Amino acid sequence: MTRYLVTAALPYANGPIHLGHLAGCYLPADVYVRWLKARGEEVLLICGTDEHGVAIELRARKEGCTPTELVDRYYTQIKKSFDDFGIEFSHFSRTSRPIHHETATDFFRSLYEKGVFEERVTEQFYDEEAGQFLADRYLIGVCPKCSFDQAYGDQCERCGSSLSPDELIKPRSALSGATPVLRSTRNWFLPMDKLAEGSVFRTYAERVANWRSHVRGQFNSWINQGLMARSMTRDLNWGIPVPLKGAEGKVLYVWFDAPIGYISATREYFRLQGGVDSEEAWKTWWQSPDTQLVHFIGKDNIVFHTIIFPMILAEQGSYVLPAQVPANEFLNLEGEKISTSRNHAIWLHEYLVDLPGRQDELRYVLTAIAPESKDSDFTWLDYQARVNNELVAILGNFVNRVMVLTHKFCNGRVPDPATGHALSVDLHPALESCWLEVDNAREELYALMGEFRLREAQVAMMRLARAGNKFLAETEPWKRVKEDPQTAAGILYVGLQICAHLAVACEPFLPATSQKIRGQLGWNTLSAEFIREWWIDCASTSDCRDRHNPHLLGSEQELGAAVHLFTPISNEQIQPLRDRLVRFSTAQGESADAQAVQSKNQNNTEMEYEKFVPVKPEVAYPDFEKLDLRVAQIRSAERVEGADKLLKLDIGLGFEQRVVVSGIAQYFEPEGLVGQKVVLLANLAPRKIRGQMSQGMILLAENSDGRLVFARPDADAEPGAVIR
Repeated sequence: MTRYLVTAALPYANGPIHLGHLAGCYLPADVYVRWLKARGEEVLLICGTDEHGVAIELRARKEGCTPTELVDRYYTQIKKSFDDFGIEFSHFSRTSRPIHHETATDFFRSLYEKGVFEERVTEQFYDEEAGQFLADRYLIGVCPKCSFDQAYGDQCERCGSSLSPDELIKPRSALSGATPVLRSTRNWFLPMDKLAEGSVFRTYAERVANWRSHVRGQFNSWINQGLMARSMTRDLNWGIPVPLKGAEGKVLYVWFDAPIGYISATREYFRLQGGVDSEEAWKTWWQSPDTQLVHFIGKDNIVFHTIIFPMILAEQGSYVLPAQVPANEFLNLEGEKISTSRNHAIWLHEYLVDLPGRQDELRYVLTAIAPESKDSDFTWLDYQARVNNELVAILGNFVNRVMVLTHKFCNGRVPDPATGHALSVDLHPALESCWLEVDNAREELYALMGEFRLREAQVAMMRLARAGNKFLAETEPWKRVKEDPQTAAGILYVGLQICAHLAVACEPFLPATSQKIRGQLGWNTLSAEFIREWWIDCASTSDCRDRHNPHLLGSEQELGAAVHLFTPISNEQIQPLRDRLVRFSTAQGESADAQAVQSKNQNNTEMEYEKFVPVKPEVAYPDFEKLDLRVAQIRSAERVEGADKLLKLDIGLGFEQRVVVSGIAQYFEPEGLVGQKVVLLANLAPRKIRGQMSQGMILLAENSDGRLVFARPDADAEPGAVIR
């Protein structure tokens, strides 16, 4: 049986958690693990604070405290933020604990005894005023790639380039500001260039080809440009002492010891479970080929989790190497990079105070804009719009309408299933269309979760609510109840079944909302086996599913009280949060004119925002360039037998003919479409719809009345012409 060992990047205990951290790895890891658990998989989610390294010592100096006092304070705050937000780690540890020191020390000693390290004497920058060698982060200078004058000795945080201290232009000490001098020092290096040729690492490297493009790109870039030996020790006081004679005053490199924190945290977890086999238990997770190791990280940690840590594991022997590293890009804030130094950030612990009880709303918004393939942007206006226009107006509205109407017309009990199966003939098309959409949404949801495409998976989950709202709008049970109460009950039976689907489907994304829906459905307890079977059914082929008789809710089951799942976010609630960011920006020197322009733009945007569907996350030009949009002409059109919403279109592209199946029958008569020129997405992967292979997609727009209209090319445009 496959077991899943999932890790989330260890947060530095030198500051609180902000939304960029949350969107980058902790929320995605939690969503994915909740899904695995729902499927009945054996899974652990491991994390903990990283409490060593220069960043800790620098922050402690700045705050006038010891590193120990600093990490104790931030560990407590970080853990509480995660707990209050609802991130369900199997275990959340610390790298300052004895078990981690023991584990990391044993790792280093083992590799040393195997002859993996190379001992080298090198020239390293030294601050004569501070009397200390300067590790990477103690050096500041001009980036040779982008000329940013605040680049560190290991990385430029503006352009993201990895650097070495000798690459910095005009280096200076972060401790005293003095120009450093070079002095000789001895350290132990990991010969990455040689280890990359090892058979275990080369076999592992083959799986990277199936990972996210930016992860694959960084990995290949490092490999192709030629790896170099990297020091695994540092001349510092704060950290895990190097366990070698003559290595006094040196500690393990933080990127050697931090990833080992995943292992030490797993060891600690099983020790806390008790039992004499705790040592063997953790090894089952880390050293068994049945384990799938998955690292959720931000893009700045890709090289460490895809190259350095796997090399260390490979040389240690017996350890599993990563099966997937679904790294996210960065989340920006109101059009700017998040900056902790300028306090241009939204801190998780402050959000929980400012907007109490709205954890699921933040989960939804951050997943909706998840930077899975490109940097994305969080704005308070977008947050407000998504909560009001999607969670309240779509998901919350559907569940509430079904519950209120069922209490009103059916005495608060689930109607007899027979009513849902015996709807009048005029409702069959709406019922068929509804269940087809539910069926397709469930299938996509399962597939997308397995591909770590959580943002799209959440969209698929919301399609269930959209399908339910559409079904209610088309069948109007509130109008039918007086003349035909049985039909109205049948409609509500179908609506309740969709609510039941939503209760299970939304749990990975919106766990608190899932519990609220279950309570309203009278599901006070729901067996793990029931949930597992629901997800297994999602993965089944559509021919194996009985969509019309889902049996999720039993007849006459008593429902709970109808309550709103979400409440709208008002301008009065959101404005102070926007103002806070502006105040911090102003305090850092932004001009009053710039602030006035920003305020005007925000006010104009706010007035117009609710008229439109929010713009989707932006895409990079290379991604847009992949789309092949063509002028096409409809040669013939006919209805698809047994599906009142579908038309089969014979499309001419000038150089070839195609068939496209489109759900537009309710808006257009087939005879009126012949000869019309349309815009065709020509390179969309073919999809089988009702037994017919559809080879593209016609582009349409929705007018103010909710009707679909064609996006028409110019009359002079020839079929087959490329739309640029």
